[in-house]
Amino acid sequence: MNGDEQLLRGRVYGQDHDDPNPGPLPWQTYAALIGGPLDGLLLDITGWRPEEVDDGAALFTELGQFPGGRSLYDPNPCEPRTPGPGMSCRFYYSGDTP
Repeated sequence: MNGDEQLLRGRVYGQDHDDPNPGPLPWQTYAALIGGPLDGLLLDITGWRPEEVDDGAALFTELGQFPGGRSLYDPNPCEPRTPGPGMSCRFYYSGDTP
């Protein structure tokens, strides 16, 4: 694991690395990002409807194949979700788009 990867682990996507508390909050719901350039980050999905979770996410990043583009993450429909706060599900990397 390189330094950039260590910096990302356990942090919430979209939080500034200089934020005094870039980690998860106990009352929020998260999807763990697995693989790709955002591996190890958590995505805050608090308030997302089930169909929004089913759609996955296209997340802006400078770390992907297309700097300034998006990395695509999708849930595995065969994996169960845990309702409520905490880590609810996993989103798996499926590619990059400009």
